[in-house]
Amino acid sequence: MSSQSSTASYPILFVSFNQDNSTKDGFKIFDSSTGRLCYERAVGAFIIVEMLYSSSLLAIVGAGEQPSLSPRRICLFNTTTGSSLRELNFLTSVLAVRLNKKRLVVVLQEKTYVYDVNTLAILDTIDTVPNMKGLCAFSPSLDACFLALPASTSKGSVLVYNVMELQSHCEIDAHRSLLAAIVLSSNGMYIATASEQGTIIRVFLVSEATKSYSFRRGTYPSTIYSLSFGPSVQFQDILVATSSSGSVHVFSLGFALNQSRSRRSNSFLGSILPESVNDVLDPGHHDVLHNAFPAGVKSCAVVRKVDRVNDTSSAEFLTYRASISIITHNGFFQEYTLASKRTPLTAVRASWSLEREFNLLTTIADR
Repeated sequence: MSSQSSTASYPILFVSFNQDNSTKDGFKIFDSSTGRLCYERAVGAFIIVEMLYSSSLLAIVGAGEQPSLSPRRICLFNTTTGSSLRELNFLTSVLAVRLNKKRLVVVLQEKTYVYDVNTLAILDTIDTVPNMKGLCAFSPSLDACFLALPASTSKGSVLVYNVMELQSHCEIDAHRSLLAAIVLSSNGMYIATASEQGTIIRVFLVSEATKSYSFRRGTYPSTIYSLSFGPSVQFQDILVATSSSGSVHVFSLGFALNQSRSRRSNSFLGSILPESVNDVLDPGHHDVLHNAFPAGVKSCAVVRKVDRVNDTSSAEFLTYRASISIITHNGFFQEYTLASKRTPLTAVRASWSLEREFNLLTTIADR
């Protein structure tokens, strides 16, 4: 999960979990579990640094402040040897890079290239609508490896492309206004989208291109900075979002489905309203941490872990504990624990605990 800054006022130009966070003085790689600084290269400014899982392979793109660090060039870099392996040059600036063990995806303003990551042979070129922000989402699973890109300049449509089969999978009309954020679950099952309004977040089942959930983030417009699904192999999927209001929003997918069914069967409005509208009006599956960071500061969050908590008091309770990590573009790392306990009809208790917080730009280097 990555986030790129478009303003020079931030000390961090680019952040990415299980990849890196980069500054104007080079880039650094941290172990987000311990806060330990694993690698540092203080040579020039970089706008993209993507890591292949936890390996020594990085794909890096310069910010253009030096001739050798062109934003139109991708360098595949080995952190073990400290040397460049290969370079790829383009006619326009590279806006995003995604990779897994088989594919390398490069997003430009109006084209997206798919490479074999081992040979760097070009496998496909996707002509896209103008994508000034390099907006994209990627599911690294080889069994369901999808790429999502904006498909319209007038509404929030998403093109979903099968990266392994090298063909378009579907197109989803997600919002009336333009897209601001998209994310695919790591197993390629779900895609979540947010528009520039930022009030509604929608989740679609990729295989059928159908809407599964609609969540209301808030009443007033806000810019969604990041979206991230929880680990798909664990207890239940949750979706976390950060916004320009300085808040962190967590939506429970499994609980939303059970709750909406229960409400529709037990309420007058539920029997009348369509499922998608009913879900939007229901805030019961939504936990919010207000003022997690200053309003307007760009941020990136991921769900690191979700555990089910045994509760023998009632079979009706749905209880989980989630570990959520946040990086802000002003240089701070935060890790929260969210404990949520619910019944099908109401939220019983939800509590946030700040486990760790430190400054990536100063204190980490001394550890």
